[in-house]
Amino acid sequence: MSAASSPSAAVALPSVWRQYHALTKPRVIQLIVFCALIGMVLAVPGVPTWAQVQLAATACFGIWLVAAAAAAFNCVVEQHIDARMKRTAWRPTAKGQLTNGKTLSFSAALCVAGSSVLYFAVNPLTMWLTFATFVGYAVVYTVILKPLTPQNIVIGGASGAMPPVLGWAAMTGVVSPEALILFLIIFLWTPPHFWALALYRVEDYRKSGLPMLPVTHGSEFTRLQILLYTFVLFAACLMPFMMRMSGWFYLASAIALSIGFCGYAWALWRNYSDALARKTFRFSLIHLSLLFGALLIDHYL
Repeated sequence: MSAASSPSAAVALPSVWRQYHALTKPRVIQLIVFCALIGMVLAVPGVPTWAQVQLAATACFGIWLVAAAAAAFNCVVEQHIDARMKRTAWRPTAKGQLTNGKTLSFSAALCVAGSSVLYFAVNPLTMWLTFATFVGYAVVYTVILKPLTPQNIVIGGASGAMPPVLGWAAMTGVVSPEALILFLIIFLWTPPHFWALALYRVEDYRKSGLPMLPVTHGSEFTRLQILLYTFVLFAACLMPFMMRMSGWFYLASAIALSIGFCGYAWALWRNYSDALARKTFRFSLIHLSLLFGALLIDHYL
């Protein structure tokens, strides 16, 4: 290799690595793995043993791999839509930096690796649930529901609500009612979280041709739906305490966070602005993170 070509290769390798890393949607994956970890911790009474810590770490790794595979597959399916939206136009598939063949091969490799880790090092139930989540997000939601109905995020939100169920199954080998309560919380959280984003990105979605709720039914109807969902979510967030999964610390945290989310939703419904929609979207992320963090802390109190 000549001296002139060496610096070029040195620059290209990190660049390609960043492109593949971007395909995995790392910020989304972090939240997925965090929610799965909460399910794992809550499934184990008291302080976990070293063997349980190792099992949880292995399960997190396997879930991360499969979730990253689903994200990469999503980038292939939506590359033309992503290219028309400011929020996603930077993705490597949208910019043509990575071919479909390379991206699909990358997705398949991650899915096979993650599924193998979960099947052989965790348990078959967790592998099948995780693979079903992959199919639900990458195929049912992305390919079928998203371009078909404005209720796409409601129905497709079932896939996004699965992480704590996966975590619970990884540690216990079963899906218990407690795991389904965690599923319900995320399932109800997803529509107001996503619709707040869709409100201030409505022109992007209009250009994309996707039938998102603010595009098909308008801002006022969407804002009302956000408000109603936050009320129902408030009730769901009380269920861990009602089912004796958690104690008073969680209850106080859940009430405070839920009042905050409802407050944002009420203000958004009464007097809309893009700035307030952005704040509502950001608070929704804080809401879920702190809510599950409170569950974790309460578990050891």
